[in-house]
Amino acid sequence: MANESGIRREICEIGRRLYAKGFAAGNDGNISYRLNENTVVCTPTQICKGFMREDDLCVVDYDGWQKAGSQNRTSEILLHLEIYKADPSIMSVVHCHPPHATAFGVARVDIPTCILPEVEIFLGIMPRAEYETPGGQSFAETVRPFIGKANTVVLSNHGTVSWGDSVEQAYWKTEIVDAYCRILLLAAQLGNIERLPLPKQMELLELKKRFGVGEDTRITHGGEMYVNPDFGTSASIASQHEALAQGIADRVAEILKQRGQQK
Repeated sequence: MANESGIRREICEIGRRLYAKGFAAGNDGNISYRLNENTVVCTPTQICKGFMREDDLCVVDYDGWQKAGSQNRTSEILLHLEIYKADPSIMSVVHCHPPHATAFGVARVDIPTCILPEVEIFLGIMPRAEYETPGGQSFAETVRPFIGKANTVVLSNHGTVSWGDSVEQAYWKTEIVDAYCRILLLAAQLGNIERLPLPKQMELLELKKRFGVGEDTRITHGGEMYVNPDFGTSASIASQHEALAQGIADRVAEILKQRGQQK
């Protein structure tokens, strides 16, 4: 049985961190923790995560019905419950909108892997779920294919969701993925992103196993493990510039053609 009072304090503290980091503007984001086999404590809807109090939080069952709390539970609790149902070992879920990671979701660009050692050890792959209107069961089910394979998922045109053994651990993963995405965007501006060679990738996965931070399903494949291997490479950047130039040329030609017809 979880210490509910302590969990409530931790959720409020993590809410303050999310707000301070700019991961949850206004009343964005939601946090939850598995209390037991019957109930989950979660943040309420329409409240700033930076100013929550312990008695603001709600308790719901695994069907999403609210059991306690003076305010209404988050409208996106079904996303959290889908994750808890799929893996009984998961204890906490954090969903928010970290800007750099969310940018990848808005652009619908998959986050590349095998670049920074810490990210490989603590996150691994960070898949991108397809977009669904937030709040419903269809939205919740978009993450199901990745549970057991990842601990952080980018939600297309929405944000991120991370999970772990504690509220703080789920938050750490959110912070790591956003810092990583910021580094990737900066490196891409410099002109190229270099990936770790395959033997070094495998060494990191073995290290991850020894640290006991979770089994990485990629280690059983023994092959290329890149997600979006072209992101940030010289060839990719050149291709993007070529496409942009072609788009501008096509638009100029269209304008000239319209002007010629008007004469």
